[in-house]
Amino acid sequence: MLTLSKQTTPAGRRYVIRTFAFMAGYVAVMAATMGGAFDAIQGKPAAWALALTVAAPIAGQMWATLSFMRDSDEFVRAVTAKQFIVSAGVAMAAFSAWGFGESFAGAPHAEGWMIYPLFWAVFGLVSPFIRSSN
Repeated sequence: MLTLSKQTTPAGRRYVIRTFAFMAGYVAVMAATMGGAFDAIQGKPAAWALALTVAAPIAGQMWATLSFMRDSDEFVRAVTAKQFIVSAGVAMAAFSAWGFGESFAGAPHAEGWMIYPLFWAVFGLVSPFIRSSN
């Protein structure tokens, strides 16, 4: 993906705005959660509403990325798709390996939601190296 601060296309600018909007919501809910705002509902059915509220910006971010790809030219679309696919594969392989480590080798538990930040960390690491659609 191109640098966020140097987006010159309309698709790129929309992506940056959508990313910041969705991540602001995600950070706000997570900060409130870490601050104890939802401690009273932990373990109750209402906590599912919290789980879905936190997951909604994640789905929104995925939509923003896919919209960026849809609205970009075919080269940017192909490169971004390749970066996305490689990142997803690496993140899933790493998380699966860790899960097997939990099952077989006594590794400490990793929360399932960690796959999302892991995916974007991998995306940030692989993107500078994936610059062509070949």
